Amino acid sequence: MSRSARPLTSARVRHKIKELTTPSADSNYVVNRNPRNLERLRIGYKPTGYHLEKPGRSYWHTLEINTSGRYVSADVKHFENGTILSASTSEWAIKQQLYKTNDTPAFVNLGRVLAQRCLQAGITEMTCNVTAVPGSKLEKLLKAVQENGVSFQEPARLPLTHPWDAFRHEKPWEVTEQQISTQTAAKK
Repeated sequence: MSRSARPLTSARVRHKIKELTTPSADSNYVVNRNPRNLERLRIGYKPTGYHLEKPGRSYWHTLEINTSGRYVSADVKHFENGTILSASTSEWAIKQQLYKTNDTPAFVNLGRVLAQRCLQAGITEMTCNVTAVPGSKLEKLLKAVQENGVSFQEPARLPLTHPWDAFRHEKPWEVTEQQISTQTAAKK
């Protein structure tokens, strides 16, 4: 039997699909493996919610903190996919390093762990609708998260521009020569 006249088998079909979908080395084919890339570029969908809702739903990621009699947990939630990452003093690795699981050092260390996990996941900005009393344990947790590199203010979504608009917003993925010259001057 000739090669082209062989009957189709599942192995041949899988091989042909793999051959067609695998990018070659010389093509300019880019695979986006980050589903939140559009949010990082500020062009992804951001819900607005209803104007009567409080605290509102205009966020991509938000921080929720739950305290119980024994443990403290902090979750980062996506508006669409739910909980993305979490940290809790009930986790064995964190609990073993703490004297108590709900005192002030536990809150501070939970903030550090949560910030480290956020940075590892690529989340550098989120909203936080939690209001803390000055000097409280909750305020120290929020301060520890901010000190370790996570901002509690998300950038605004880029507004839709039309070809007939007189003013166009600067796109965050474009780098101008003026920005490069100011960055090099700041380094010197």
